[in-house]
Amino acid sequence: MSIKNLFHTYFYFVFSQFFYDLTLTAYQTALHMAAPFYQKAALMQRGRQQLWQQLQATFQQIHQPKQQPVAWFHCASLGEFEQARPLIEAFRQQYSHYKIVLTFFSPSGYEIRKNYDQADVVCYLPFDSAANATQWFELVKPSIIFFVKYEFWHYYLQTAKQRQIPTLSFSAIFRPEQLFFKPYGKFYRQILFNFSHLFVQNKQSVDLLQKIGIQQVSQAGDTRFDRVLQIKTQRKNLDWVTTFKENNLLLVVGSAWADDMAVLAPVLATTNLRLKIIIAPHEILPQHLAQTEKQLKQYNSQLTILRHSQIAAETDLRNYQILIIDNIGLLSSLYAYGDMAFIGGAYKDGLHNILEAAVFGMPIFFGNRNYKKFQEAIDLLALGGAFLVTNSKEFAEKLDFYAQNHNQRQQVALLTANYVKENEGGTKKILDFIMNILN
Repeated sequence: MSIKNLFHTYFYFVFSQFFYDLTLTAYQTALHMAAPFYQKAALMQRGRQQLWQQLQATFQQIHQPKQQPVAWFHCASLGEFEQARPLIEAFRQQYSHYKIVLTFFSPSGYEIRKNYDQADVVCYLPFDSAANATQWFELVKPSIIFFVKYEFWHYYLQTAKQRQIPTLSFSAIFRPEQLFFKPYGKFYRQILFNFSHLFVQNKQSVDLLQKIGIQQVSQAGDTRFDRVLQIKTQRKNLDWVTTFKENNLLLVVGSAWADDMAVLAPVLATTNLRLKIIIAPHEILPQHLAQTEKQLKQYNSQLTILRHSQIAAETDLRNYQILIIDNIGLLSSLYAYGDMAFIGGAYKDGLHNILEAAVFGMPIFFGNRNYKKFQEAIDLLALGGAFLVTNSKEFAEKLDFYAQNHNQRQQVALLTANYVKENEGGTKKILDFIMNILN
């Protein structure tokens, strides 16, 4: 390599680290400024206040009178937790003498799972910095570390490698357009070299990593397949859904944003199909629930809509066409009663979990924009188990076809359920690898 190229490489590396630090500092400043106005920002800030003092007291107890082995699992949010959960629970069963520490970056994970009983400590992860990473490792003293999917924190991973702590990434997925694979991406590539091993979802990810010199990589699939199969066996029995559905087909709309409802509402409010509809909005704040109802009512003011919290003993659910879920924790069980599903998010920041629906077997619809980073979406589209929706007209056509063609609907249902079953086993592959490290 020429002196000029060496200079460019060094410049990009130093600039990238400076930009990384600057971005995190700017994010924390923005969070502080937004906290009085936005609940999510307030929760993120409040959750990290007094965190070090709390951790100090907690780990003094854990490591007294002698240091105990700790397994640290880090998730960005709730979706990543669902990927981590089968591994956390399998690890706890196999290595019961370990204390388990579970950290989140986002309140949408922490606030819902802060009382998760399979972890000994659940908390926010302090923001990534050299000082925070040093303090974290001095307090927690992890013996093994697991980062889920897209979690790549420079200082935490660098410190783990310096201390020779086994650090695994799992359910990760990589694409050519990511910074790791750009000519100016050396700083970000170095982050990946800090992992002891990366378990990735597909062959493309293996190839991409090996091309940049990372050999400590294996294809283990996505642990969410194990999780949704687990959910299927543990689902809640919801007799009120059977009453609501009666002898009709049921469409479950999962994790819907306003962008999704803008496409769905004209169809759902005016359909003549023998169809009942359950909608689980992604956000259940009062203003979001009201917006969902308004979007539907503008196309049919006579539409019969009920919120789940309004169900009483005397409520005759058969009189309602649409049921809106205004609480957390039911969606994965609701899919068991569905004949078809629309999964939200693809018109916005990214498609939500389609595997929770696929495991029960049904045609799955979702938006045509932000879905390509999800391997299961690509796979099911190719297999003919999932279908893109560009606009209301297209959704109406697809909904009508599968509602009125029982045999085709059943064929797709079998296909989607089999796809999930055929891809289980990622958790076991990771556990087999861990056995060589810890035993």
